[in-house]
Amino acid sequence: MTFTEKSWSIFNQAINDYHKTDNVDTPISNPYQAGTIEADLYLKNWIDTVQWHFEDIIRDPQIDPQAALILKRRIDKSNQDRTDLVERIDSYFYTKYHNVATLDGATINTESPAWAIDRLSILALKIYHMKEQVERTDASAQHIATCQSKLDVLNEQHNDLASAIDQLLDDIAAGKKYMNTKLIVALQPDMLKVREDGSVKRGFMERISARLFARIADRSKERVS
Repeated sequence: MTFTEKSWSIFNQAINDYHKTDNVDTPISNPYQAGTIEADLYLKNWIDTVQWHFEDIIRDPQIDPQAALILKRRIDKSNQDRTDLVERIDSYFYTKYHNVATLDGATINTESPAWAIDRLSILALKIYHMKEQVERTDASAQHIATCQSKLDVLNEQHNDLASAIDQLLDDIAAGKKYMNTKLIVALQPDMLKVREDGSVKRGFMERISARLFARIADRSKERVS
């Protein structure tokens, strides 16, 4: 099973679990062991799914202004938790690949693996909700046909994105691509702690080890020489 196949399965598991109640206040019940990449992937999509529905609520033109303000603050916090978790997932990739020797001519990707995984998580949500529209029995044939066409495009995007992510990870493992360690080093797993409610808490960046900084310097010299 490729990394994206595992991610896709976990993302859809989280989406289906959320929709058992379809309530933004439902507490997360992460089925995976804390500290594993599987738990982080589940949490990542849970955050995305809840935020998807936050944004549905706040778009209601009849929403009470005070309620909208409170919800806006929840969305802001959700955005920060999402970003923190993406960085935590990137630290997983850094830990996995940091000993790989980069080849001459190795290049950096336009986005990190975890930010590409972030897009995959959002795509899982788009496909889930577009399928809901296709399967409606109270909609017009034209609406169903339009949504089916959109669903076909989304499924194609899923195939393309999953293939691109897996190729990126293969290239990093082979030394053909490298990660921006100057950013990732500041986000080692012990820098980002998961609270009991599933949100992410940052640690102090000054705890970064001198050994990791030395590794960055060595790699920089290798690329310049």
